Amino acid sequence: MNAEQLQNLFLSKRAKTLLHHPQGMGNYFTFKSAIDILGLNWDDLLPNGVYNVTGKGYYDMGYMSNHIGPPDSAIKAFKDHAVLEELRVYPPDCLPELKALVAEHKFGRKLGPDFTVMGVEGAQGGIGYTYLTFLSEGDEVITTDPAYFHFVPAAEACGASVKAIKLGPHNGYKLDPKEVEAAITPKTKMIVVCDPINPFGIIATKEELLAIADIARRNNLVIFNNVTHNTHQTDPSAQQIPMASLHSPETPMDHVISVSGISKGYGMPALRVGFMAGNPALLRGAFLLKMEITKIHINYPGQYAAMAAIKDHDYVLKSTEIIRRNLTHIEETVDKIEGVTIPIKPQYGFCMIIDISGTGVSAQEISTGLLKYKIATITGDGLGDVGATEYIRLNYSHPDLECFEIFRDALPKAIKDAQTGIYKEGVIKFFEGIGSSRGNSIVKKLQSL
Repeated sequence: MNAEQLQNLFLSKRAKTLLHHPQGMGNYFTFKSAIDILGLNWDDLLPNGVYNVTGKGYYDMGYMSNHIGPPDSAIKAFKDHAVLEELRVYPPDCLPELKALVAEHKFGRKLGPDFTVMGVEGAQGGIGYTYLTFLSEGDEVITTDPAYFHFVPAAEACGASVKAIKLGPHNGYKLDPKEVEAAITPKTKMIVVCDPINPFGIIATKEELLAIADIARRNNLVIFNNVTHNTHQTDPSAQQIPMASLHSPETPMDHVISVSGISKGYGMPALRVGFMAGNPALLRGAFLLKMEITKIHINYPGQYAAMAAIKDHDYVLKSTEIIRRNLTHIEETVDKIEGVTIPIKPQYGFCMIIDISGTGVSAQEISTGLLKYKIATITGDGLGDVGATEYIRLNYSHPDLECFEIFRDALPKAIKDAQTGIYKEGVIKFFEGIGSSRGNSIVKKLQSL
């Protein structure tokens, strides 16, 4: 049997849902797609099979790892606890001190009879357990377009359908409570509130959060509040508010499930440490699912490293300075290049969008050109229909200013190369090979140019 026959015969409905999903891993365009188009050697860019570009001379502005890396305090704590006594036993779900620290520092609320924290395998694990715990076949989920890669396919793998609210200038590139309320149907079960929102880095106001929470409360809906990118305040005038922190007798937040991790804020993605928080009665369901599916608790060294990092305020201040510097550099670069704009300036985190629609070529072609000049990026088709061929998402966390100097030099060259049409055939072949609905529409668009 060939691969397609094997898949059709043996894969579950959940897995088949993802095979040709436009946001399924490998089905959207990234610098990895550009490697093959350019005829480069994978080992030169991704030595030892690492997830991020670490090859000599290349800079990764694509995937969302914090390139600044962890604070020294976290490394020391990890080493101090990588000992026999703490490696030969199954660790607790979360150390009591870590639970209390995360509750207050990441979610703005104290532990109590109606609020607790559970350890998960990174914030990504929190996404999966939230969906598995609360979504059933036939449910609807309200999220945004564009949205973080896994919000849509993970929900659909659970049998739910997604109603996406399109983001743009009309709603400030974030959820508008009025649009949220209008999207609700009798099948709606969950609202995804990613705040700061990936990919724009914009935050919701307190009034917007309270309004969405009230809408969900009146309609008996769960809110999934992902606050993963709330460590770095790129806009000094902005203030991100975790929804959990708004809990009061007048505004109960028992229907809110909050998720965060240490990969984005503290540069330790390899540890896979994350947190899921909410009412204990609801987290009990998530805990049981976790125990039956993975039974993985965070390792002791990782827990102690997380505690040290969260307490290291100097690290956050210094890393925020670097990120603000980098954002300013990108803004100056974009100002010099015709046809490229920044739709909205990010307020938190270190991801942003540049819009290349004025160049006359696709984001995929420009992304290929950027890799030729040593810059790795990801394009908008992995984030949604909105901006699928116009958006390039940038990670601007690299501590080395050379990354942004090279980007400044590479972007106009990549645009010029793309405008010759040299990469169009390779991009078309990539999407034809995937066979997703979004990819097919991109093929038609490129063929018409």
